[in-house]
Amino acid sequence: MRELEILMNPNQLVQHLKKPADEFTRYDIIKFIDDKKIEMLNFRYVGEDGKLKTLNFVITGKNYLESILATGERVDGSSLFSYIEAGSSDLYVIPRFSTAFVNPFAEKPTLDILCSFYTKDGQALESAPEYILKKAHKLFLEKTGYTFKAMGELEYYVIGKDDDLYPGEDQKGYHSSLPFTNYEQLRLEAMHLIAQCGGKIKYGHSEVGNFKDGSFIYEQHEIEFMPVDPENAVEQLIIAKWILRMLGKKYGVVISFAPKITVGKAGSGMHIHFQVDKDDVNIMANENGLTEVAKKVISGILGRAQSLTAFGNTIPTSYLRLVPHQEAPTMVCWGDSNRSALVRVPLGWLKKTEMIKDANPQERGVVPYVTGKQTAEFRVPDGSADLYHLLAGLILAAMEGILNPDAIKKAEELYVNVNIFNDKQKHILEKLVALPASCSKSADYLEIERKFYESDGIFPSGTINTFIKKLKSYNDERLSEELFGKNDKIKDLVDKYIHCM
Repeated sequence: MRELEILMNPNQLVQHLKKPADEFTRYDIIKFIDDKKIEMLNFRYVGEDGKLKTLNFVITGKNYLESILATGERVDGSSLFSYIEAGSSDLYVIPRFSTAFVNPFAEKPTLDILCSFYTKDGQALESAPEYILKKAHKLFLEKTGYTFKAMGELEYYVIGKDDDLYPGEDQKGYHSSLPFTNYEQLRLEAMHLIAQCGGKIKYGHSEVGNFKDGSFIYEQHEIEFMPVDPENAVEQLIIAKWILRMLGKKYGVVISFAPKITVGKAGSGMHIHFQVDKDDVNIMANENGLTEVAKKVISGILGRAQSLTAFGNTIPTSYLRLVPHQEAPTMVCWGDSNRSALVRVPLGWLKKTEMIKDANPQERGVVPYVTGKQTAEFRVPDGSADLYHLLAGLILAAMEGILNPDAIKKAEELYVNVNIFNDKQKHILEKLVALPASCSKSADYLEIERKFYESDGIFPSGTINTFIKKLKSYNDERLSEELFGKNDKIKDLVDKYIHCM
């Protein structure tokens, strides 16, 4: 089985070194560089803006390569993070060998490696987004005995020239195929490259959003990933966004992960699916449905949903998406297959069935049936999400739910399996609390609950201050009212944040 997994893995290092990525050593990286005649090396890391940064090296000899890989390099932290003072801003960037991949866009053979930040004393930088997530995940394991896994649904728009040959139907793009979708090939190429760079992809498809504006076509797509450790879940999304933008540049189209492109059309979310494992077994559900652990996790996340928007919905246009009747959540509740709920429990594979034999009568004998695939889906975040901080916050909220003796009761109170915006369900809607309607209100909730995030030293106070300051700077308390009916101003706002995170 191990040999087959390695053989089928599209990452070139895994195939060549004949071992999984989490076993890569410095010697392995040097061997691959030597064997494959790699000429350049890139250190990659994420700054405060959520985008990949790059430090380029030309490989000039073995001693130089050994030095880079053994000791990392120095960078200016104050230019990467606003809360680091210029007077003492030097940081080390240290490569994590398990993240290495061949750069698919470089003209010269190039290897990229993601890095972690360290201080002058050789300690992990407490305020580094990647380290905040690492601390949260470690605490979750220590206090609950479970491991947390997550994966993202990456929705995005491709904006390009319309060829009019096979026009798609407005807002009817869900799972459209060529030739009634213009950019399926771009998505397929992106999926191939993401997998080569280490991403664990579940599937890809075209999404609902499809409309014309003058001579331009706006086409929505989605790439969904597999549940993995939260650190990997974040980094495969970050690399995927980089790859999609690079392909957009290659093909002369705009790729946007913005939460809202225009009023009245489908917005783009970044739904986060999560599960809890014990001894490498998913314990979210059994043959009787959701487990108590799953309900406790959901309860914990619902309890912190309002402040979690500070990390998952970070720009004013985020709150143009979170409006009623748009299949985006506005109220704190959860339900089964309910797309208006804040947490949705999607259809799982809990019961063993004969579906495959019914569809394929020629099948004989025992057909393996995979259960244990149940997740729950946090539907609030969008493409502006600060992913490291969002996942760290989700993990802390999930942990709080597991440890809370009243969590099951709370979950039962917030369970809704109807359309809460139907007039007949008004009595249910009135009992629920609302998500914030602006960045400013999101900051208020984060200020109220900051001690929760700062406890156990997970989120530094400076990090919370930075988020509050940024969210308050938009002054968007009455933005929806001010923009109502003013399409030109809405377009200006969308254009301003078209390339969020």
